[in-house]
Amino acid sequence: MRLRFAWPLLAALALAGAAHAQQLDLAGLPGLYAKQDVMIPMRDGVRLHTEIYTPRAAAGPWPFLLTRTPYGLNDDAQGFTRLFALYPYMVRDGYIFVFQDIRGRYGSEGKFVMNRAPRPCFRAGRCTAADRSDPSQIDESTDTYDTIAWLLAHVPHNNGRAGELGISYGGWLTTMAMLDPHPALKAVSEQASPADQFLGDDFHHNGAFRLSYGFEYAALMETGKTNFSFRFDRYDTYEWYLRLGPLANANRLYLHGELPTWNDFLDHPNYDAFWRQLAFAPYLTHVTVPILNVAGWYDQEDFYGPLEIYETLARHDPRHFDYLVVGPWNHGGWAHGPGDHLGPVQFGSATGEYFRQNVQSQWFGYWLKNRGVLNLPPALTFETGANRWRRFAAWPPRAGIENRKLYLHCGGRLDFTRPSGTERCPAQEQEAFTKYLSDPANPVPYRPRPVRPTYPGPEWPTWLVQDQRFVDHRPDVATFLTAPLDRDVAVTGDIVAHLVAATSGSDSDWIVKLIDVYPQSYAPQPAMSGYQLIIADEVFRGRFRRSFEHPEPIAPDRPIRYTIDLHTNAHDFLKGHSIMVQIQSTWFPLIDRNPQKFVPNIYKAAADDYQAAWQKIYHAPEQASYIELPVHVSESEQ
Repeated sequence: MRLRFAWPLLAALALAGAAHAQQLDLAGLPGLYAKQDVMIPMRDGVRLHTEIYTPRAAAGPWPFLLTRTPYGLNDDAQGFTRLFALYPYMVRDGYIFVFQDIRGRYGSEGKFVMNRAPRPCFRAGRCTAADRSDPSQIDESTDTYDTIAWLLAHVPHNNGRAGELGISYGGWLTTMAMLDPHPALKAVSEQASPADQFLGDDFHHNGAFRLSYGFEYAALMETGKTNFSFRFDRYDTYEWYLRLGPLANANRLYLHGELPTWNDFLDHPNYDAFWRQLAFAPYLTHVTVPILNVAGWYDQEDFYGPLEIYETLARHDPRHFDYLVVGPWNHGGWAHGPGDHLGPVQFGSATGEYFRQNVQSQWFGYWLKNRGVLNLPPALTFETGANRWRRFAAWPPRAGIENRKLYLHCGGRLDFTRPSGTERCPAQEQEAFTKYLSDPANPVPYRPRPVRPTYPGPEWPTWLVQDQRFVDHRPDVATFLTAPLDRDVAVTGDIVAHLVAATSGSDSDWIVKLIDVYPQSYAPQPAMSGYQLIIADEVFRGRFRRSFEHPEPIAPDRPIRYTIDLHTNAHDFLKGHSIMVQIQSTWFPLIDRNPQKFVPNIYKAAADDYQAAWQKIYHAPEQASYIELPVHVSESEQ
């Protein structure tokens, strides 16, 4: 959940920035801006380390553009590199750029609290004038408010307006700022912000724990004031996490109760008040300032968040201040590089360049500098496959969309016709279901081994575009495939899996992947022939099928219908391609191993709680499993 100024991404940003510097003639950037290093006092006396870059030109006044981060700022030379790497099309426009270490991190004073909850008055639903002046009530919103107030009073040549943007944790900080904004805050852009850490972002998806990320990120952030890499004694972390055994061993062997976030995982296994107070949904009851929400279809960390924030705010947006942009990017991928490809997948144009030049710079220029006309639809999304930008009045769109059911059939077949009960199935397979054995002792890896550390391992940013053939035909992965398509199938909107499934255990995870299978002979890129590209995916922990607050065991061997939201997408399955669905019950170590035996708290499960279980995916006529696809239909089809 981060944009790492001081970590490996900086190298990519610097390289991208160097290219932009040459293209935009920014090599003399240090001569254009003067830098100040200051400690800005907050209302409770804590001081935050802040870098301020002011245009040297006599013209002005200038608006502020604020970026707050827990990942550390850089020295003078790298500070200028960061500027043109992140904002190549904005540095010439003239802004007062402000970068700040948040409370308790790097050069700032105070205590760091991971995703600090909104202050008590906000959680109670109303903050009075007395609450706002109470120095004991602080959160990231008040720290942003106090920072802007100080900047307005102490930095000359400002125009009285401020904007804020940030990626990942910085996006979360940006969303926090708009909950109770300073009057001078006139525009924000949350980019890849988490919205709910139990339902769909960094730490959990539908209650299933994101093990490798949660463990390594807690160690990164809470071992000290600066970034820290946990030292694994195995090159393959798949092996390390498997050897770790039950999650309780992490504290016993390595962490010793010293990481607050890890302890919170153990103490709050369900969607209780702790997780609810951190989720944005209760607080986003109106749009306080214009907001540009930015997401990437291949974001490996925070795809759920920006879509959830946009859709929640859209219900409270009479002034039409709520905007969305989604492109073919991984986490933060829009901020650097051309964006014309991700791994081997080509997008046909420089989508990142397009965003930075034609969306982000114009957005802030319009709201902070009264510049030009905002030629941006409420929702701008990139349709992969067809590789084109599309404009919508809302997301997900409603007009021209037909929900079609893509059914699972015996024999691994997948098509738009419902199972009839008269189909001929393989002799070894029962007509009613497809069966596989899920064994926690031999979990399905989520990417090809060796699985190097999440950070700073190089594979993590691109694992969502890795070829899924590495698990195809594993006996614990159920695969269903269409014939090659005789026409394009453009999916535009929310994709939902409806599974009828049973387990011989009393708890289970269900992982569903929707995949685009390239033709076996693919002339544009021969190396992509037969490639299996994930388009949408999600995990659902079965114990939460009725309630995330109150988990229940699953009745063994009883078919149960699960509705699993695979989230919105915009992808064109092209003619000649095939559509595949893969279903499995482990995804390791991305997701912790479900014992497959119900225990009150999986984080405190014992080694003998983990057991193999037979899983059944039903596809009989009366128990049909299917994927609901929002298919864009042409006028001739309507």
